[in-house]
Amino acid sequence: DRCRGVDEQSRAGSCVQRGETETDRSQTAMQEHINPFTQLPYTARYYQILKKRQQLPVWDYRENFTHILMHHQCFLIVGETGSGKTTQIPQWCVETFQSTGEAKRAVACTQPRRVAAMSVARRVADEMDVTLGQEVGYSIRFEDCSSTKTVLKYLTDGMLLREAMSDPWLEHYAVIVLDEAHERTLATDVLLGVLKRVLRQRSDLKVIVMSATLDAGKFQAFFDGCPLLSIPGRTHPVEVFYTPEPERDYLEAAVRTVVQIHMCEEDQGDILLFLTGQEEIEEACKRIKAEVNDLGPDAGEVKIIPLYSTLPPLQQQRIFESPPANKPNGAIGRKVVVSTNIAETSLTIDGIVFVIDPGFAKQKVYNPRVRVESLLVSAISKSSAQQRMGRAGRTRPGKCFRLYTEKTYRTEMQDNAYPEILRSNLGSTVLQLKKLGIDDLVHFDFMDPPAPETLMRALELLNHLEALDDDGELTGLGAVMAEFPLDPQLAKMVVTSCELGCSDEALSITAMLSVPQCFMRPPEAKKAADDAKMRLAHPDGDHLTLLNVYLAFQQSHRSSQWCYDNFVSYRSLMAADSVRLQLDRIMEQSGLPRRTCDGDDVHIRRMLLTGFFMQVAHLERSGHYLTVKDKQVVQLHPSSVLGRKPEWLLYGEYVLTAKNYIRMCTRIHPQWLLEIAPRYYEMSNFPPCEAKRELQRINGELSSKQL
Repeated sequence: DRCRGVDEQSRAGSCVQRGETETDRSQTAMQEHINPFTQLPYTARYYQILKKRQQLPVWDYRENFTHILMHHQCFLIVGETGSGKTTQIPQWCVETFQSTGEAKRAVACTQPRRVAAMSVARRVADEMDVTLGQEVGYSIRFEDCSSTKTVLKYLTDGMLLREAMSDPWLEHYAVIVLDEAHERTLATDVLLGVLKRVLRQRSDLKVIVMSATLDAGKFQAFFDGCPLLSIPGRTHPVEVFYTPEPERDYLEAAVRTVVQIHMCEEDQGDILLFLTGQEEIEEACKRIKAEVNDLGPDAGEVKIIPLYSTLPPLQQQRIFESPPANKPNGAIGRKVVVSTNIAETSLTIDGIVFVIDPGFAKQKVYNPRVRVESLLVSAISKSSAQQRMGRAGRTRPGKCFRLYTEKTYRTEMQDNAYPEILRSNLGSTVLQLKKLGIDDLVHFDFMDPPAPETLMRALELLNHLEALDDDGELTGLGAVMAEFPLDPQLAKMVVTSCELGCSDEALSITAMLSVPQCFMRPPEAKKAADDAKMRLAHPDGDHLTLLNVYLAFQQSHRSSQWCYDNFVSYRSLMAADSVRLQLDRIMEQSGLPRRTCDGDDVHIRRMLLTGFFMQVAHLERSGHYLTVKDKQVVQLHPSSVLGRKPEWLLYGEYVLTAKNYIRMCTRIHPQWLLEIAPRYYEMSNFPPCEAKRELQRINGELSSKQL
């Protein structure tokens, strides 16, 4: 009996244990169906998306990734575009730190492009079954879609750099993921140096550098031999075709190739065409539409979708739409995406089987001697060409049509793109680094140090703007300027506008300068568009014309009809409204008063000159303009509203094309130069020219008046 009792007790004990285990299991099972962020059951859509996530190449590396994350402070991930690294890795970081109780800090994932930051955040919010802007958010220049609840934030590399100015050790984050590091943007390169410095101070911070193609050895050496996780993609073979001879007009050749593929290829599949910018893309979309319409009713339908950074988010999402259905006669319906190089690695578009690569992209080029930074259309690198080709093999075997010769590819293209830091104006970067407390710029840990002349020019610029003193230290004015996500000249103009009593006007003009060109000039209505522009034009120039447009738009109660009637972009003006709101908020936080001068054009033009006194041109007797001090021969851009050529003007932009143009120009009085920037216009260090003689004469008159 005693034995039986013991046996029964032990059986009962085992029953109790089993009962507890089953309860635990059922609770665990219930918890697995509850979203830890919303405390609600997961939706059916979550499970549908989860199935797709589990098919991504990166999914097989989850355990391996978690192990490296727990045991290393910094590591690299190389994974082909489409492997799923951008969407999955940051989520796994969140889950890992949630499970270890380190949920107080967030995860940041940087992107070089705004479109990618917004698009990926939207997708990941769907995957995590949460609301965009709550647990998953994004932050781009002039737009913050995040909250105190945000545990995962996608943001442009420039925005993380901005956050570091107010949080130098980035205490808000547990993990920082630097995505698309191979693009070597200016902000990414500066972040690499900043993060290396932060890692030495914060042993609890994790940094992951991710890329589609990477000089892994160089990055590993930079981060002291950190580990590398390689994730192969699942790509199909791609057949490459070259042109036998160089194309004279790559845009025409590209449109022709799209139509030929659509008509002649018997396989289903969408087309991706790479072009260099908004104007070119919109022109190509019009031409493709016209050509396909001319093919008649028996041809397959096409859905033409443009993609560039300044498109509104909803229109950017169109790239993920399905292609049109096939016609009853069997004609294939296709989606044609016409994109900048954002579609190279930043975004993955399913269904692409045919890629057309003309071999060009817009690249920033900087000449420190004349302080000119321009976006020039230039040949892409072999690395970019390979990335473009790879887009065709994502879903099945594809074809890539390169609109250049094989000889060009083999002998003329560089292996990799030149890092942006080596071809940029570093004014904003130096100001940000100074605000971060990094004074020794010569010994700052850049992966590729910029040329000393470029650094010297940046320091010189900031000294002239009074953002740095003569010892290179940040001034009070410089510290306030650094708060604004603007070029130093614009930031100086906005800050000093308060003293001149026209900060309202400064905000409106700056907002208009920070969005895409607002004037529209359709080919079929050029005369009507030009007439409408002249009705809004201000006789003193382009900046005041932009102010007129903005004020008229506000007076029309932000009417889209008013925009249509006046050939002005409603989208640009709404964007300007949003930018102005953000700048106004920064002014308020910085304690700067907002004042209006009620449109007094003298006050406004003097205010413009406080930022742009180094960008002045003088009309010579020969009839052409010469930039003051740099002595470059330039012409007024045809888009300027200035009819009669004023003798003196300031310009916002120097455009390098077949001719040297100055754009965004405003008439000024030479006397203002001596009053606003006496040190810069000190005659002893001024090269001889007509402008110098004129300024000396005015200086003499001012001196005799004072006497």
